[in-house]
Amino acid sequence: MTQASLRIDFDVTRTKAVLQTIPEHQEALAQLIARFPGGSMRGTLLAEVELDGFLVGISELGNWLAAGDVVWDEPLADLVNSVLDDAEAAEQRIEKNEAAIEVRSDEVELLLGTDWNAPLANFQRRDLARLLSLRHGANFSVPGAGKTRVALAVYAAERQRGVVQRVLVVSPKSAFESWTYEGSICFKEPLRTRIVDGSIDPSAEVLVVNYERLDKSLVGLANWLKTAPSMMILDEAHRMKLGARGIYGSACLALGPLARRRLILTGTPAPNGARDLENLLSFVWPGQGRRVVTEAVAGGNLARASTVLRPLFTRTTKQELGLPPVESRIRLVDLPPLHREIYDALIGRYSARAELVRDDFEVLGRALLRLLMAAISPALLVEGARRYEPLSYEIPPLEVSPGDSLYELLRNLPRYELSPKYQEALAIVAENAAAGRKTLVWSSFLRSLATLERLLDHYGVALVHGGTQDREEQLRRFREDPDCMVLLSNPATLGEGISLHQVCNDAVYIDRDFMAGRFLQSLDRIHRLGLSPDAETRITVLAARGTVDEIVALRLEEKLEFMARVLDDPDVQQLADLQEEPSLAGGMDMADVRALLGHIGNG
Repeated sequence: MTQASLRIDFDVTRTKAVLQTIPEHQEALAQLIARFPGGSMRGTLLAEVELDGFLVGISELGNWLAAGDVVWDEPLADLVNSVLDDAEAAEQRIEKNEAAIEVRSDEVELLLGTDWNAPLANFQRRDLARLLSLRHGANFSVPGAGKTRVALAVYAAERQRGVVQRVLVVSPKSAFESWTYEGSICFKEPLRTRIVDGSIDPSAEVLVVNYERLDKSLVGLANWLKTAPSMMILDEAHRMKLGARGIYGSACLALGPLARRRLILTGTPAPNGARDLENLLSFVWPGQGRRVVTEAVAGGNLARASTVLRPLFTRTTKQELGLPPVESRIRLVDLPPLHREIYDALIGRYSARAELVRDDFEVLGRALLRLLMAAISPALLVEGARRYEPLSYEIPPLEVSPGDSLYELLRNLPRYELSPKYQEALAIVAENAAAGRKTLVWSSFLRSLATLERLLDHYGVALVHGGTQDREEQLRRFREDPDCMVLLSNPATLGEGISLHQVCNDAVYIDRDFMAGRFLQSLDRIHRLGLSPDAETRITVLAARGTVDEIVALRLEEKLEFMARVLDDPDVQQLADLQEEPSLAGGMDMADVRALLGHIGNG
């Protein structure tokens, strides 16, 4: 009997394809595997490639010199055929430019089975109908649209049809409670929901794991998925936007093909442009999603891209939720003279005084994050007596002498000038507090938050960052204490999983980075479902003229513009075009500042 020239099997983890040949075809295998993304030789006759890369390059097998003499592992062959069928169905939908219409929204509840026990809003029924008309799908609805409930309804319908028996959910820890709660109230017989905390419960019907634990649990999760027909859901799926280049993405792409049904949930599907969308849809349609997006956005016609991609996802917008509009504006502040001279030195524009200490400034100004800090106050770059020590401002400020060393002035900058961003934030908070409005103030840097905590102490500040031990108490105070008028936080800590819209409708950004998705997520803390129709939500971004802030604003505008046009969402479009307004603190003199800060000992 002639030995097969090529054998293709799963590896032991079922997350990779293993290709094995015979000695006379050794060179042919090396040439073949080089054409698969991420493929590599593991011996002279053995090669392996991650499942997603294998599916991307599957057509390369047509060039095998003896294609008729290939032996497939049956489970792998079944998976490949299933994925190709899925890709063909998605391709046909795109070519016909048709939305998901096989299931009507007025009949979806009949498909959920008698165990379904939760009401669905009209927009949720519409989203559910579209997702059930696809073999796999994406729900890009905004926060508050009930994506968790819709996803569980998809599972209920697929379980009723006998397609799947259980579901793996990958989500941030902040969403664990939501999945557990919804799984208990949406079904008459509550789902057996288990959190992966080191071991995997084989009896779980809903298994929930956070992204950070995903890679360490890869083999166990792969075994769990293959034991019974399963659905896999990525919640806040933008966390795997790096795709195979990131730890989270590579793990998701490895597990995805093992699931009978795949669904992604995120309100910010393309925070950095087309590449993010490619990686997300690569999970939904392994081997094909990347190509679909690449072809759709080719040429830069985003209106056409939106039309092409629209049949593959559903999205409920804030307008459809009936939320009142948000006022979003940017306030450009001017740097005071000493701040400007120091900032210019940090980026290589040296005054005569700066030339004397040029080496010191070159070291400080090399990193982007340092420039973002310097746009707030260069003093944040200088280490304090203790970690994250707040800046201590002198009110009124000292006079600067022309003969003073610029580096020494940098070290003691709070004695000579008040940061214009802090001055603006102080003015906004004071005005809001006088009107009985609470304010959420965002800053990316812990030392900046500590400084703001001192400056705004008069307003009963609550503070939440990654190291906060009493997070829930701080949030409770902000929500319930009438004397607590300010919450300070950073988007990396509080950008997801919290609702503040019931008590706060004003947000101020001391600084922003280039992460458009994080910016949008943080906005949704105060602008989400449940707002009263007459609520006035105001977003104010502070930016220093002639600094990196302007570059950040431009790049975020470009990213949000891309997302808005691909999703055809006017709300995101509005945020891409912030309205400029004059500084509130522009009319304040130092006596005004002293009056606001009078209770603080800053000497």
